Formats: sequence, structure tokens, C-alpha cells
Amino acid sequence: MARSSSGAIVAVLTAAALGGVGFLAFQAEAAPDRPASAHAPAATGKDKGEDAGGKDKAGSAGADQGKAQNAVPENSGAGLRVVYALAQKRVWLVGSDGKATRTYEVAPSTVSPPPGAYTVTSRDPQVTGSDGVPIEHVVRFHKNAAGIVFGFSAAVDGSSPKPDPAKKTGGIRAQPADGRAMWEFAVNNTKVVVVP
Repeated sequence: MARSSSGAIVAVLTAAALGGVGFLAFQAEAAPDRPASAHAPAATGKDKGEDAGGKDKAGSAGADQGKAQNAVPENSGAGLRVVYALAQKRVWLVGSDGKATRTYEVAPSTVSPPPGAYTVTSRDPQVTGSDGVPIEHVVRFHKNAAGIVFGFSAAVDGSSPKPDPAKKTGGIRAQPADGRAMWEFAVNNTKVVVVP
């Protein structure tokens, strides 16, 4: 009798331990708003916005031109921040040391936010975009007087938006790997600076 009850106790303790580990793993995965670190995770290869040949999609017109194009825009503030340049259609994730940890091209929608400083106001892991496309890693930072919401996201299927000029929307789409990097970097209240 003592053997079977100790076996039952061991089985119950094992099940409880496995349940606890599973719960902790779920909590870690579901916690999107952990504190921002000084640097976003290091990206390599395909995650850096490189094509199959390992080159930056921004172009290969020369190393100096590429460095200048990828430099963090002047007058974009200081410290940890997201910088979005409207004319370049490019985003920089900038660490607290002022250096970009990642930069990539984006596809804006029909309306752009005015240049200025904002903060991340809300986030969603996955929703349906205003164009009906499932999107993920949504990071919102501004809502204008007309009710247009501006935020970064990525289409789950990796597609680029085809904005309908008749609709006024403020989504800024990136490739899935870039959207994931934004999600990990830009927690609530992270500074977002929009430059012309």
C-alpha cells in the first residue's frame, strides 16, 4: 500500500511541475510589454532586410552611398527611439547610445503622420488590417483629429499593401522579420520620431 501511494504522490508532483513550467513558458511568450533594452536583438542574414544574395534591399550603388542612406537622420532626437523618415520610407531602431541597431524600408499607407515626436500608445500581436489583410506585431503611436491611427505592422503573409487611394489609412507595413524586430524593440511609451 505504501508503494502505490508514494507512486501516486510522485505522479502528482511531476504533473504539477510540468504544469508550472508550461504556465511560466506561456507567460513569457505572452508578455509583449517587457522593458525596452538598449539594443534590439542582433539580426543577421535574411532578418536584416537582405535579399537572397545577402545584400541590403536598399540598393548596391556603393558602400558610401549605402552608409549615408542608412545613417540615422540628423535632428531625430537622442536616446532610445524609433525614427521614421517619410521621404525615405525607412525606419531606424536606435539604441540608447544613439546608434541604429536595425534599419529597413517600409510601405506606408495613404496618409502619413505629421513630423514630430510621439510615443508608442498601444500594441497588438495580431489583428486584421484596415485593408482586410491579417497583420501582426502592430505598434501604434498616433491618432489624428480625423481618427486615423498610425502604426507599424507586418502582413502575416509578408505581402506589401496596395493602398486604396479612396481610403484614408495610416498603417506602415514592414516585412515580417522587421515587424518582429519593431515589436521586440518598441514597447509602450517608447519614443517614435517622425522626420520629413
